[in-house]
Amino acid sequence: MPHELLVSILRGFLMGSADIVPGVSGGTIALVLGIYERLVASISRGSTALGRLLRGDRRGFVAELRRVEWTLVLPLVIGIGLAVVTLTRLLETALARHPEAMAGFFLGLVGGSVVLAWRLLRRRDGFRLAVVAGTSLVVFVALGLIGGEAPPLAGRPSLPAFFLAGAIAISAMILPGISGSFLLVVLGMYGPVVAAVNARDLPALGVFLVGTVVGLALFSRGLDWALRRHHDTVLAALIGLMAGSLRVLWPWPDGVDSTSIGPPDGKILVVAGLAIVGVAAVLAISALAGVEPARSGTVLRVDADVPTLAGNEEAEEDR
Repeated sequence: MPHELLVSILRGFLMGSADIVPGVSGGTIALVLGIYERLVASISRGSTALGRLLRGDRRGFVAELRRVEWTLVLPLVIGIGLAVVTLTRLLETALARHPEAMAGFFLGLVGGSVVLAWRLLRRRDGFRLAVVAGTSLVVFVALGLIGGEAPPLAGRPSLPAFFLAGAIAISAMILPGISGSFLLVVLGMYGPVVAAVNARDLPALGVFLVGTVVGLALFSRGLDWALRRHHDTVLAALIGLMAGSLRVLWPWPDGVDSTSIGPPDGKILVVAGLAIVGVAAVLAISALAGVEPARSGTVLRVDADVPTLAGNEEAEEDR
């Protein structure tokens, strides 16, 4: 097996390992590994190919598929799959046996992601701060209204719920700093998806994968449009989503299986230590990726040919 193929599989394994942990984005890992732009380019071309197929343009569909860098994508998919299959059982066991400790670790990971995303804002003005605060408040209150116990780890929601979860969670692959697994936690689908993987629930997993394909095709274009025109506002809303949703990750009383907020008890120092480790891990990954606080601005562009991290001058003003 060629050396490059093995390296790409390992890259995929690292991305998959990150994707199954709430708070760490596979997109951020792709940045660290130096393959983010190549990956997004292939995703964009695949999205274009799917659009041509839906319009009945078979020739255009085949032509776009040939432009996808399959020598990168397929080994990555294999590596991601290996990580999901081998690591989800460990996570399921850890969540069942140590719910508060795992919630503390996840809380630190997502808290670190909030700090990272805030540093990427070009303009930290009053309007953007209001968007963060408003979104945080709405999400925090909404989760409180849900209240009580989240869906149990071994529960099996309906197939449409798996489809929707896949379509939403896949967005994390496009936008570094946003964790797909964290979005699953917010949706109450993290436990059921992990359980489906471990139980080899093929119908649920098949529907989930179809959702990821549809979400990827739709989100890659929509994100490009939103970030080019309203980069800071979109990012501020995402920061608010993460900050408000920290309620789900409050370790007490039941870890990630409850939106209730209880007083700290038990092994408080262990939970606090794991939270600190989580924050440090995310910030260390961002440092390895060379992510620096935005000055003149950084905008994610997803073109059909060459996606780049473009400067302020190439984007429309974010009013």
